[in-house]
Amino acid sequence: MSVGTGIRITVTVSLFLLSVSGAYPQDQAAGPVRLMFYNVENLFDISNDTATDDDEFLPSGLRRWNFRRYNEKINSLYKTITAAGEWEPPVLVGLCEVENEHVINDIISGTNLSKYDFGIIHEDSPDRRGIDVCLIYRKSIVKVISYDYIMPVDSGEVPYKTRSVLYVKCRIMNDTLHLFLNHWPSRRGGVLAGESQRLRIASMLIEKADSIVMAEGMDVKIILAGDFNAVPEDEVIGKLSGHYGSGLTMINLSDWLPEGSGTYRYRGTWEMIDQVIVSEAVIAGKRGLHAIPGSLKIFNPSFLLQEDPNYPGQSPFSTYRGYKYQGGYSDHLPVILGLNLSLDF
Repeated sequence: MSVGTGIRITVTVSLFLLSVSGAYPQDQAAGPVRLMFYNVENLFDISNDTATDDDEFLPSGLRRWNFRRYNEKINSLYKTITAAGEWEPPVLVGLCEVENEHVINDIISGTNLSKYDFGIIHEDSPDRRGIDVCLIYRKSIVKVISYDYIMPVDSGEVPYKTRSVLYVKCRIMNDTLHLFLNHWPSRRGGVLAGESQRLRIASMLIEKADSIVMAEGMDVKIILAGDFNAVPEDEVIGKLSGHYGSGLTMINLSDWLPEGSGTYRYRGTWEMIDQVIVSEAVIAGKRGLHAIPGSLKIFNPSFLLQEDPNYPGQSPFSTYRGYKYQGGYSDHLPVILGLNLSLDF
């Protein structure tokens, strides 16, 4: 085959750790490079942090959060992350509602995930409860170029006390990804609750994405993922999935999912509030990692679900229902994005 024939070959690549060199193997079984995002529902340790409002999640608190329950939660999350990668953990795992780096270490070092040599990106956020957004990544596969925790400039009108957005620039298989991980302010109290803050975050993300395009060109691969506390039909999400000032086009992969899909169930209705929005190059790029229809999935095995006691059908098997301990996993389902490798010849 000669160079310049315009033939495009798509290869699905499964990445495994190598014990010595950490290089990429050339002859492993096929499988996509997976990115996972998971709201893990209040992953607190059992120690009091005097700087945050974590009193509910103490042995003496309203939820009677103790070492046994904490340890069960850690093992449940390990099981979910492993199963989501089809027993080969995802390359990138974004998590939200984690209290600190200690609890993340317990997941990746205190379980069998330790053999995969995960790295951690974490920083305490200004959230009053002390819950943060973080990334764990397989160090033999992912090279982190830079990262930053960002938030809109405080206007001075209302103190900005919510989760920061995590921005990570990294390289996988000689391809560069710009990843923004989100956990937007809650809609608790109604759809309009926190709307002004969500709009400010959306504007910030658009500005950051445009600046990346101006610096690196239209072929940049940008991924916005997370718990947006808004559904794809909401105006604020519409601002993210569309045309930006730089000419960049962003596409919400949730539109590829069947109607009625969701990651969170509210009063018997599934809501797709955990989403993945990508730049056009992630779908239409001629080389490197790319997504195809069906690449985004909601991970919903039976062990993450239970019959809803109040409404027909199933809901996520959460750790708590109200203040009642159930011993489940999370009140959200994870989303998984599979990226394949394209080569032009």
